Amino acid sequence: MSRLKSKYLEVIKPALQEKFAYVNPMQIPGLKKIVISMGLAEATKDKNALQDAINELTILSGQKPALTKARSSIAGFKLREGQTIGAKVTLRGKRMYDFFDRFCNIVCPRISDFRGFANKCDGRGCYSLGLDEQQVFPEINLDQVKRQQGMNITFVTSAQTDKECVELLTGLGMPFKKA
Repeated sequence: MSRLKSKYLEVIKPALQEKFAYVNPMQIPGLKKIVISMGLAEATKDKNALQDAINELTILSGQKPALTKARSSIAGFKLREGQTIGAKVTLRGKRMYDFFDRFCNIVCPRISDFRGFANKCDGRGCYSLGLDEQQVFPEINLDQVKRQQGMNITFVTSAQTDKECVELLTGLGMPFKKA
């Protein structure tokens, strides 16, 4: 069992039950999955950009990403239906907890001018954030990076409200701005 999951089961879960007075232990929110996605607009022009992004996403997630394709053609963007425009990875279980632990303790301090993430969720218990560059991850070899690539990371929880979601993520170690 990962270090973060044991912390969740032994410390965070009882604290959440006490704070929000849940009657049923199944109501206590937990982390369900983490989705990491990269939009690859320049893959339409450069085929190597797609392969580089897939390799980097594979290195930092530990599994092969799924490619996302365009649903419809848009002439203004020179986009054709079925063309690959992104890559995403869904992490669950041990990989999810390991990634979250590395993200909070190693990656966040490496972000330049970092003062914490905004504590606004989507209203349904999910928290999304965007990173401007993949170079903050220590797994990525900086000598092999050819272009800066941003990514979106979504933390999906079983929380019903934003307050529960923020409390859960704070307990797990997510660095939020002080209110």
